[in-house]
Amino acid sequence: MSNARRAIGLDIGGTKIAGAVVAEDGSMLAELTEPTPDVSDAATMTALLLEMVEKLRAQHPDVVAIGVGAAGTVEWPTGRIRWAPNNAYRDWEIRAELESATGLPAVVDNDANVAGLAEARLGDTRWSDMILVTVGTGVGSGIVLGGKIYRGPHGLGAELGHIIVNPDGPRCGCGNYGCLEAYASGTALTHMGRESAADDPDGLIATLAREAGVEVTGQTVTKAALQGDLAAQELFGRLGRWLGVGIASMTTIFELEAVVIGGGLVHTGDLLLGPTRLAAREFAYALEARPLVPVVPGTFGSDAGKIGAALLALDHA
Repeated sequence: MSNARRAIGLDIGGTKIAGAVVAEDGSMLAELTEPTPDVSDAATMTALLLEMVEKLRAQHPDVVAIGVGAAGTVEWPTGRIRWAPNNAYRDWEIRAELESATGLPAVVDNDANVAGLAEARLGDTRWSDMILVTVGTGVGSGIVLGGKIYRGPHGLGAELGHIIVNPDGPRCGCGNYGCLEAYASGTALTHMGRESAADDPDGLIATLAREAGVEVTGQTVTKAALQGDLAAQELFGRLGRWLGVGIASMTTIFELEAVVIGGGLVHTGDLLLGPTRLAAREFAYALEARPLVPVVPGTFGSDAGKIGAALLALDHA
């Protein structure tokens, strides 16, 4: 391990930024997490990332590269983030800024792309053809075909969280209506939880939020569901069903070995995966002729993004 190359991996999400020093085998040698600032414009985010890099580099000065996985539409290989539905940064030249400030080579890709790379290459099961679907603040996706990330000609593909599952549905953070993300994300769970709490102010969802002195969030709903609350579990059933609908469409388009579920909500296990699998089977195309694609939890959970970002950096360093 002492001779293994190491890189810094940074994973920028809607609620937090996670960083780690990662070796070539995926092991994390140092970790750091910061909340995503309320003002998440490019200048604020650059300053925070550089501060995190400095802290991680102080612990491991031998890192050879920086990799970033960021929520949003990321040009490849230029590392310019054009836009993000749940963050304020726009036209952010993040790769150039990191390289200029640190003197290290950097790569920047979509957060779900790099998470998919980690799962395909180093997960408990190695996949050559798979889609990673991350369920967190939003719904991200990383497509790995033939063992390589599929990005499209400019790195702007694989936005499966924004396929339309109901054109008459609620407005998504991207501005469109009826996206999968509007139904099957942590943000969607927050909206459903607040509606449920308003309808039943004496229920467990409302009670947990009131006792904590906070507004209902997806975390509140998750806590209630894990305590056996039927109303909260029903919300997970709704979320999982929509996620399964989206997955069925993905597996109709691509012939895959697996759909891997990652992101913050995967730790709920069958609470999420149970209804997701049922719907993925219900809406699968031509089951009599095509095998059902397994829907499995990721190996690395919410660590996949920073691990994958570092692996990508080592690939290109």
